Amino acid sequence: MGYVLRVRLASFFTGAATSSFVGLYILHRDYKVAQESITQQWEKFCGCEVQVKGLHDSLEQRISSLEKLKRN
Repeated sequence: MGYVLRVRLASFFTGAATSSFVGLYILHRDYKVAQESITQQWEKFCGCEVQVKGLHDSLEQRISSLEKLKRN
């Protein structure tokens, strides 16, 4: 009786782990597709990538200046 119970528990936990992995994979893929869609819509709205890149560059400059102030 103990052997059957162990086999059933092992099978249950294996199934639970597999379904968790599949669920997380599907969520990750959906998140990735949604992020790409939002990025494409943003690029169409702005007209080009240059504005977004300029924003990232300005943020990098601000962060580096704050880090320099923190060191001093």
